[in-house]
Amino acid sequence: MDQPPPRIPDTSAVIELRQYTLHPGKRDTLIDLFERNFVEPQEAAGMSVLGQFRDKDDADRFVWLRGFRDMPSRAEALQSFYGGPVWKARRSAANATMIDSDDVLLLRPVDARSGFALPKERPSVNAPQVASSLILATIYLLPAPVDDDFRRFFESRVAPLMVAAGAPSIARFQTEYAQNNFPALPVREGEHAFVWFASFASTGDYERHLAKLRESSSWTEVVQPQLARRLESPAQVLRLEPTARSLLSLGIAESSTANRVAEFTKAR
Repeated sequence: MDQPPPRIPDTSAVIELRQYTLHPGKRDTLIDLFERNFVEPQEAAGMSVLGQFRDKDDADRFVWLRGFRDMPSRAEALQSFYGGPVWKARRSAANATMIDSDDVLLLRPVDARSGFALPKERPSVNAPQVASSLILATIYLLPAPVDDDFRRFFESRVAPLMVAAGAPSIARFQTEYAQNNFPALPVREGEHAFVWFASFASTGDYERHLAKLRESSSWTEVVQPQLARRLESPAQVLRLEPTARSLLSLGIAESSTANRVAEFTKAR
């Protein structure tokens, strides 16, 4: 098996998890427009385009992630891009694909080790679609801000069972409570989120992961009920298929489950 490309830690201190509801049949139109025109200009403005995805459970949903060095630079970067010529020239075409673009979680890494590790280079425009890998985003909404108790519970109870079932976390985030400093783009407020990501080389690997969890009495009888009692609402699970130019598909989902488990275990 070819070795995945080398990865470097993403240093974004602020992350947006953006979920767009689109007009029927318009997702590929937006993805083509986005990947041809919006990736490099956003990064030139000072932000990081981390991942773009098709939601495998909703044909009219586009999900993407972008990062910022900090909150002040977020305001500057967004003003530069949305006030600049690229967006002004193509915003009508982009907005014509969308019903809603306000489902946005403003997040920050749980700790210094919990951000993404990304390839150094992005596929070029017109790059072929990568093999069908899967990024899993699991959103926990809590009744109060994430605290040390919940972080310990996740690390000591949830994460080991996920590793055993073939789904080590590749990144973990929690709500960033700083005031939205670019109000032209709303974000969800009044929520307390903990979001973790895993990757799978294929949908089949994900199905085997679920089967292992169902077979685990520690998960079904102990940890899952304990987790459910800590949540404000049932967990939201997004099954995300990376687009051709998504950084969150290279050197992550290509790794074998065994390699990812060993890497996660060694790091912790």
